[in-house]
Amino acid sequence: MFLLVFLAFSSATKAEVRLLGLGDSLMAGYGLPPGDGFPDQLQDALQAAGIDAEVVNAGVSGDTSAGGRARLDWALASNPHAVILELGANDGLRGLEPTETKRNLDAILTVLGEKGLPVLLAGMLAPPNLGQEYGTEFEAVFRYLAEKHGVLFYPFFLDGVVGDPALNQQDGIHPTKEGVAIIVERILPKVLELTGQTGQ
Repeated sequence: MFLLVFLAFSSATKAEVRLLGLGDSLMAGYGLPPGDGFPDQLQDALQAAGIDAEVVNAGVSGDTSAGGRARLDWALASNPHAVILELGANDGLRGLEPTETKRNLDAILTVLGEKGLPVLLAGMLAPPNLGQEYGTEFEAVFRYLAEKHGVLFYPFFLDGVVGDPALNQQDGIHPTKEGVAIIVERILPKVLELTGQTGQ
């Protein structure tokens, strides 16, 4: 009897929409206490908007697009209904060839497409010190892949936060709790559109 009640309770409390946040330290919540990172703040924002959602944190600090590609199967074990793909920042910081970033993200998007999973691709900008030519080529990777795979696109994950000392940690790279809140506020309309594609 207890088991039946427990199973019924578990079923009743399971989120209707499960989003997978596949990314790097920006997704993982580097430098932030539990509850302050992007997945947690996004989940709270979705629930405030009336969406019964769970945002699974599959962010790994230091990960490149190649690292995300290598652990994709592991990340998908959470059985998400849709995916927010945020990778490439470390590729840019390391000055890796944009063609390599494109190859890895293309492979990830191909797998997600084959599984019928809606995707929101978050774009990234390269550091200015790498030059205009590199920056232009790097930025174009994300827009090209969004169009190729027909997925939702948010051009710059750190929009409204980058370069503002008040919204970033001491390293000048990772957002504070307040910075994450701005990211969530700005990307939320696209995420709501994503949840609408899940059919849940």
